[in-house]
Amino acid sequence: MNWYLAAVFLFQMKQKRKYTEGKIFSSLFNLAVPIILANILQTAYQLIDTFWLGRLGANAVAAVSISFPLLFLVLSLGSGLTLAGTVLVSQYYGAEDQRKVDFNSSQTISLIFFVSLMLSVLSYFSAAPLMRLIGAGPEILGDSVEYFQVSSIGFVFLFMFFAFQSLMRGIGNVMLPVYIVLFTVFLNLFLDPLFIYGYGPIPGYGVAGAAVASIVTQALSAAIGLWILFRGNSGIRIRLDQMRPHFFTLKRIVNLGVPASVEQSTRALGMTFMVVLVTGFGSEVVAAYGIGARILSFIVIPALGLAIATTSLVGQNIGAIKIKRAEKVANLSSQIAFFGLTGMGLLMYFFAEPITAFFIPNDPDVIKDASLFIKIMAPSFGLLGVQQVLNGVFNGAGFTKASMLISILNLWIIRFPVAFVLSHRTGLSYEGIWWAFPISNLIAALAAFIYFKKGYWKIRVFRKRK
Repeated sequence: MNWYLAAVFLFQMKQKRKYTEGKIFSSLFNLAVPIILANILQTAYQLIDTFWLGRLGANAVAAVSISFPLLFLVLSLGSGLTLAGTVLVSQYYGAEDQRKVDFNSSQTISLIFFVSLMLSVLSYFSAAPLMRLIGAGPEILGDSVEYFQVSSIGFVFLFMFFAFQSLMRGIGNVMLPVYIVLFTVFLNLFLDPLFIYGYGPIPGYGVAGAAVASIVTQALSAAIGLWILFRGNSGIRIRLDQMRPHFFTLKRIVNLGVPASVEQSTRALGMTFMVVLVTGFGSEVVAAYGIGARILSFIVIPALGLAIATTSLVGQNIGAIKIKRAEKVANLSSQIAFFGLTGMGLLMYFFAEPITAFFIPNDPDVIKDASLFIKIMAPSFGLLGVQQVLNGVFNGAGFTKASMLISILNLWIIRFPVAFVLSHRTGLSYEGIWWAFPISNLIAALAAFIYFKKGYWKIRVFRKRK
C-alpha cells in the first residue's frame, strides 16, 4: 500500500512539473487534444440525434432545434459553477496543495448537485410555456415540449458528469473523461434508433426517444465519474463529510461561477432570441438554422478545447506564481486557434452542401439555406477561436467577469441587433441573420484582444498575491 501511494504521489508531481515547466506547446497539446476529443464525442450526441431524427422529417429536426437553445440556457446556468471548480482546483494543484484540491472538489460536487436538481424540476414544469414563448408552431409544439421535458429529467446526471470532467481537467487528468464519453457515445449510437423507432417490446417514442437515449448514457457517465472521485486514485478524492456547506468556499465558487454562468447563459439566451427571429420565417428556415448551428458548435470545438486547456494551464501557472509563462500560454494558444480554425472554416466553406445533405437528404430547400448559413459564417471561425481562447485566459486568472462582458458584447450589443436590422429592415430577409454571426465574431475578437493586451488580468493577479 505504501508503495502504491508513493507511485501515485510521484505521478501527480510529474503532472505538475509537466504543465508548469517545459515546452508550452507540448503542455497545450497534451491537454487540448483529449479535451477536444471529449467535446467532439459529446457533440456527437447531437449529431447522432440529428441524423436519426432527420429520417423522420424536417419537423422532427425543427422540434429539437427549437428546444436546443433553451436546453443550453438551463445547462449554462449551472455549468459556470463547474468552471469555478476548474479554476480553483487548477490553482491549488499548481500550488501543490492537495488538501484544498480535495476540499474544493467536494464542495463543488455538493453545490452542483443541488443546483442541477432545482433546475431539473423547474425546467420540466415550465416546458410548455417556454416553447410557446419562443414561437414553436403547432406542427412542432408537442414534440418540442416532450423532448424538453424528458431531457430535463437527465440534468442531474449531466451536471454531475460535467463537474467530474471539470475537476479532472483542473488537475490535467484529461483522458479519463474521454474514455467515459467514448463509451457512452457508442452506446447512444445504438440506443437512439431503438428508442426513436422502437424494436420488439420497446415502443418507439419518436422525437422524445432521442432524449430517453441520452438520459440512459448520462446516468451511466455520472455514476462512473462519481465512483472515480470517491475512490480518489486519479488525483482527486471527494468525501461526504467535506460536502457540508462551507460558506467561504461556496462564496468563492459562486463569485467565480456566476459570471461564467452569466457568460454561458448570455450565449444561450442569444441563441434563443436568434431562434425567435428565425421562427418568423417558417419551419424550413428553423431546420436550416438548427443544422447550421450544430455544425457551428461542432467546428468551434477545437477553439473551446484550446480555451479549456488554456484555463487549466493559466490557472496552474498562476498557482505556481509563473505569470510570464501564463502569458506565453495565452499568446501561443491564440495563434493556434486563429490559424487552425481559419483553415477548418475554409474546408467547411467548400463542403457545406454535402455536409447539410447528410443530415436532411431529401429537402433541397433546407440544404440550400443551411449551406448558405455555413458559408457565410465559415471565414470568421478563426476570430471566434481567438475570442474563446482569450476568455479561457481570463477565466484561468480568476477574472471571469471579463469573459462575461465580452460575451454580452458579442451576442447582445452586436449579434442580435444586427440580425434584427438586417433581416427586418433590409432585403436580405432571413439571410441577414446569417450575416450577423461573422460581424459579431470580428468585433468581439478585437475587443478581447485589446483587453488582453492591456494586461488588466495580470495586474489583478499581482494584487491578489500581495
